[in-house]
Amino acid sequence: MTETRVRFAPSPTGYLHIGGLRTALFNYLYARHTGGKMLLRIEDTDRTRFVEGALENLLKTLKWSGIEIDEGVKLDKNGEVTEVGGAGPYIQSDRVKAGIYDKYINQLIEEGKAYYCFCSKERLDNLRERQKADGLTPKYDGLCRSLSLDEAKERIANGEKYTVRLKLPKNTDISFEDRIKGKISFNTSDMDDQVLIKEDGYPTYHFAVIVDDHEMGITHVVRGDEWISSTPKHVYLYEAFGWKAPEFIHLPTVLNKDHKKYSKRNGDGMVEDFIERGYLPQGLINYLALLGWSPDSEEEIFTMEELAEQFSFDRVNKTGAVFDVRKLDWINGHYVREMSVEDLAKAIKPYCIKAGFFGEDYPDELLNLLAATWQSAIDKFSDIVDQAYFYYVDDSEMKWTDEAVEAIRTDEAKMIFDSFINKLNEVDEVDMEFAKSVMKSIQKETGIKGKNLWFPVRASLTGNVHGPDLGNAFVIMGKSKIIDRLNYVKGRF
Repeated sequence: MTETRVRFAPSPTGYLHIGGLRTALFNYLYARHTGGKMLLRIEDTDRTRFVEGALENLLKTLKWSGIEIDEGVKLDKNGEVTEVGGAGPYIQSDRVKAGIYDKYINQLIEEGKAYYCFCSKERLDNLRERQKADGLTPKYDGLCRSLSLDEAKERIANGEKYTVRLKLPKNTDISFEDRIKGKISFNTSDMDDQVLIKEDGYPTYHFAVIVDDHEMGITHVVRGDEWISSTPKHVYLYEAFGWKAPEFIHLPTVLNKDHKKYSKRNGDGMVEDFIERGYLPQGLINYLALLGWSPDSEEEIFTMEELAEQFSFDRVNKTGAVFDVRKLDWINGHYVREMSVEDLAKAIKPYCIKAGFFGEDYPDELLNLLAATWQSAIDKFSDIVDQAYFYYVDDSEMKWTDEAVEAIRTDEAKMIFDSFINKLNEVDEVDMEFAKSVMKSIQKETGIKGKNLWFPVRASLTGNVHGPDLGNAFVIMGKSKIIDRLNYVKGRF
């Protein structure tokens, strides 16, 4: 039985999109499920869209996600870009320099399955505009199809610029079987004579992908369903070369909440943004696996190994999958709550520093207490900023809910605040022992108890009448901060 060989083949045109990461993940899970290999090839033949540093970012993102590359382009232990495997080069521009595509395009031209095209960009633009005006689908009109090979070579020798196009057969049905969507057919009357080699000498995606997948022994092509309309050209190229085509698996589109494509062009869903917001790789990967695929159980929390064990294209949906941030947060929150307090403290620290809450020298014991206080409430690391801001901000920047203001304005509130300030003035600093006993002392002194005691204190310090352990808030805020906050509240409300 042939070993499964799948590939993820992105272009280095910017940050990795969430849809691209899901494609990489489904390739990876299928490779692991079948005991096969996962390849990473870089398709950089469109030099106009190349972005400096995008390749390194892509590799770091994949490494962060836990998707392991068996063959192709990788980061070595020093973080440098390297290649592993015997089917390289794995970067298309390097394959161009090595002349890999030349023999294949020459074969197609000599066999009459491709032809030189000398049409200028101006002519092609005018042709498209006329076709659009006539209500026709814009496509090449085949002007150069009938040129003899000798005439074409003579024009090239005279310095004319050219491209190479695929010569599709006329009015012919091309069919292929898609693992998810079933049998798909297109007629060549509705298709274009695709450019295979551009004017700059670089192969187009449609040509290079066929040569590369063949030379790298790819058995399954797993990609987004936006490529379905291009697949008949790819199928025809396999036939033209006499090669066996891989199995095609087109994944459903990732949609936004408006059921439109979650588009990279619109700036939606860059993986870098999710990393910056403090999502864990386990959470994002777990969620993406469920975006268009369903397990054979009611379970929703899976490790990467468990996903690989269960994964099958038979359970991938045919229709688009809506990206639900709330579901992502729920899943990611599960992994946040599984972290040790110490690890969570380290993870939230940069967000607190960026928000201006404290500096690098913030005491570990307070940071750990902050993490322990909010671990059950945050779903991603950046949530700590909105949840814990009241410990650190200036009193003038505080926000109080209507319910909190109501609690602050009770008749007993000023008496409670004065008692609390007196208790604070009796100690050098607030420790956990003081934090656990002070409210009971205030109760004895004032005779106020229950929510009439607790609500005014919590409301004044936190801006809300509900929240996590109030004793922790006392320790985190410290003596002077509490006194200042209570005096500010007394003056304002």
